[in-house]
Amino acid sequence: MFNKGVFFATLILLTGCEPVSIADKELVKQDNGYTVYFGGDIVTMSGEQASYVEAVVEHNGKIVFVGNKKAALRQYPATLTQVDLQGSTLLPGFIDPHSHFMSALMMVNQVNVAAPPVGTATNIPQIIAKLTAYQQEQNIADGGWLVGWGYDQELIEEQRHIIKTELDAAFPNHKVILIHVSMHGAVLNSNALAWANIDKNTKTPKGGIIARMPNSNEPAGLIMEMAYIPVFEKLPQPSEAEMLNLMAKAQKHYTSQGYTHAVEGFTHTKHIDFLLKAAQQDKLVIDIAALAAFTEMDKWFDNPKYKFGEYHNKFKLHACKITLDGSPQGKTAFVSKPYLTTGPAGQHHWHGESSITQTQLDGLTKKMFTANIPLQIHTNGDAAIDMMIKTVEQAGITAKDDRRTVIVHSQFQRPEHLAKYVELGLTPSYFTLHTYFWGDVHVKNIGKNQAYFISPMKAAKSAGLITSNHSDFNVTPLDPFFIIWSAMARESRSGAIIGAEQRIDAYSALQALTIGPAYQFFEENRKGMLKEGLLADFVIIENNPLKQDVTEIKNNKVLTTIKEGKTVFSILNLVGNDQDQHGCKNSAGYAWCSSTKRCERPWLLAKEQKFANESAAFTEFCKN
Repeated sequence: MFNKGVFFATLILLTGCEPVSIADKELVKQDNGYTVYFGGDIVTMSGEQASYVEAVVEHNGKIVFVGNKKAALRQYPATLTQVDLQGSTLLPGFIDPHSHFMSALMMVNQVNVAAPPVGTATNIPQIIAKLTAYQQEQNIADGGWLVGWGYDQELIEEQRHIIKTELDAAFPNHKVILIHVSMHGAVLNSNALAWANIDKNTKTPKGGIIARMPNSNEPAGLIMEMAYIPVFEKLPQPSEAEMLNLMAKAQKHYTSQGYTHAVEGFTHTKHIDFLLKAAQQDKLVIDIAALAAFTEMDKWFDNPKYKFGEYHNKFKLHACKITLDGSPQGKTAFVSKPYLTTGPAGQHHWHGESSITQTQLDGLTKKMFTANIPLQIHTNGDAAIDMMIKTVEQAGITAKDDRRTVIVHSQFQRPEHLAKYVELGLTPSYFTLHTYFWGDVHVKNIGKNQAYFISPMKAAKSAGLITSNHSDFNVTPLDPFFIIWSAMARESRSGAIIGAEQRIDAYSALQALTIGPAYQFFEENRKGMLKEGLLADFVIIENNPLKQDVTEIKNNKVLTTIKEGKTVFSILNLVGNDQDQHGCKNSAGYAWCSSTKRCERPWLLAKEQKFANESAAFTEFCKN
């Protein structure tokens, strides 16, 4: 169907052979260019059933036409750029419902110690070897940091946490921290623990975990949840200048996967400030929505510097993020019945814990609702979900208030929670990749009944809920096709099916990456569909997921990502993918003219200004 990975585009009137009036010229000047896409499956994502159109026209970053190709060509200028999809598929740009954008910047100075398929480490010696190789390659001096990401004790041969003495033996003169794959904890060596001021006299904070050595109060290395958050907040990071230079590379993590909208899912104030500066310097090529960390509310709440709900150069501070409990794979999710295995520090009859009390949660919720700031609440365990439902009920909020409180993850929920979600206007952002990465682990830790109802997307849709489905990057990869496959297959690493009755179809899976998250971010009238008046945010992919077998979904490929009419990623020779520093599309016949201060088609300008249609004459006219 797709030949040699190259789009063919027809450019009409590039030679200026046909007469064009000044009025026509004004319609097609570079700032006002029209582009029509046709020749493949164009899925609008509007409505509950898949609908297709023949053509979409973009103009000034917006969609101005969706419908029949002949009508598009008749209605819009003959000089518009025509892009033949050559049988590929065009969709609205994917919307990231929940991830951690800043991780894409921090990973530059970190070591991948994850298990397959994200990394290659399968045991403790291999993790230590990766850290050693990085230390030697980067020539990190004594006293410096070695930071690993993706560490998961459940997926290594030893099936236990590394302890500090193992790291001390290999790195006696360095500070070492292995960030847990859940991003809710880490293992530190002795030097790092000393830096963090954690020792045998340190009390375990409420809602936190400090694992101890056997028969001792000496810390073993593992810290989680409320014991970890203050450590994470002060970890070393690249300089501001380095991070600004890394913005293009970080955003490519997203654009290469078809995303035109990213989320920074627990944003410390210093990172809000950084993203504001990056936006001011025009470093953003896609929309980034930040969720302000509840732990720093004293810095951002009621501060005129931090305005919620407004985009500025593609950056928006959207909501307050409360982390109410921990992670299922870390066994820190707050559950009503005890885990079938011991807790992360060896605790018996372990339920996990909430990070804050019900009273504290009620106060935060009321404060945010009163200030009209949206809430996104990390809740994994069913007991945490009970707390969240109770706090919204006590605040007197129901679905008719349209607050769209997002329950992030909503993993171990019970079936009866769904009716409450509908009643209270709660909208879940699910995480079906858990069924693959940790489905077998959840069966072991929590039992089949709860594990098989994890991320119950089908039941939620049947209840009438609008949902999304995320990667929680860098917990799991951003790959949208992996996400779609996991929602359709629900297959674990071992090949077990984790809740066959919760499988959904491909269209529902696509909704959870387009119109679903658009709704959750109050942007359904801005993005998420191919509809006149919405942003021209597109992703062009190799195959139509609606026509693929579920076994083929993971092999699909993003070809091009377009944000507000501009190509921000492409592996193709796509017309318009050759803009110069001024944004002039050379393939469409445009060149920069300093005298008019815009991109011009030379032959049209020559006709209007009555100079010779020659390169030298154009250059002379356009000189300052």
